[in-house]
Amino acid sequence: MSSRETILSRIRDAQTLASPVPQHIPRDYRTGRTMPDDERIELLVDRLVDYKAHVHRCDPTTLAETLTRVLDDLGARRVGVPAGLDESWLGGFGGDVVVDSADVPAPQLSELDAVVTASTVTCAETGTIFLDGSPDQGRRALTLVPDVHVCVVSVESIEVGVPESLSRLVPERPTTMISGPSATSDIELERVEGVHGPRNLHVVVVR
Repeated sequence: MSSRETILSRIRDAQTLASPVPQHIPRDYRTGRTMPDDERIELLVDRLVDYKAHVHRCDPTTLAETLTRVLDDLGARRVGVPAGLDESWLGGFGGDVVVDSADVPAPQLSELDAVVTASTVTCAETGTIFLDGSPDQGRRALTLVPDVHVCVVSVESIEVGVPESLSRLVPERPTTMISGPSATSDIELERVEGVHGPRNLHVVVVR
């Protein structure tokens, strides 16, 4: 049977059965691919730059210094963070650090100059960063309303492809996928940034 016939057959079965029999769906995706750290990082950076994201590299000992430099270069003085973010990351930042909570109305988040979060997993092949609402990533509004998102990605969290990345996610958690700054195009292919999220994405890759 063709794929079309299979789909139509399942629809007919669902319409005629009072209690449709669950269908087995093959999940034999290609997975388990690996790649040396340097190659994964370079592939990811290539995709991020192509999406017009800004990439910064550092090691764990210089992460705080790198974040401070990035925020200072942006002129950010009021920075939002999720409640579970490691406080030492912004230990050298001289501006105001605002810890987000569900009590803060989403429109108020637009008053922040930037937001800093961690990430769950990142797909090198597609340049996609996954956030799952963990304490060091916060609620979805925190990373969608402010105009600047500074996201920290550890090399251990970078996977080669989509199947490998998805296997590390918890399906029940709210997942946000980020592939570069928010951008869309109208019918005349005029690019507009910032419609669905931050216009500026800075990714700090920690090696």
